[in-house]
Amino acid sequence: MLTTILDIIHIGACAVLMFVVLLQQGKGGGLGAAFGGGAAAQVFGGRGAGNILTRATAICAGIFMLTSVSLAYLSSSGDRALKAKAVQEAAKKPTDKGTARPKDAKTDPKPSDTPPAPPASAP
Repeated sequence: MLTTILDIIHIGACAVLMFVVLLQQGKGGGLGAAFGGGAAAQVFGGRGAGNILTRATAICAGIFMLTSVSLAYLSSSGDRALKAKAVQEAAKKPTDKGTARPKDAKTDPKPSDTPPAPPASAP
């Protein structure tokens, strides 16, 4: 359940981060000017929009990094649990692997070292 919540937060942070980065005005104007970036600067004041977008970018980037690290840790914790279970199962099993089993008494006797005689030919 924690992984699901972190996934949702991670995807939301990704979407907001992409939107905020695209809204910022670069040297050439960027997409911020295409979506009315000039009007936003008037609403927030001369430098207000830049500060808000910069802060939003930093916050979203921080959330993105924290959720990435958290999801990676949770993903690897399943591997650790699996390894611990494998070690526990290996401790339960007998350690006589690779030893020879005793042979049954009903096995065929060994063939002799001399080859069988050829059958007599008919006259």
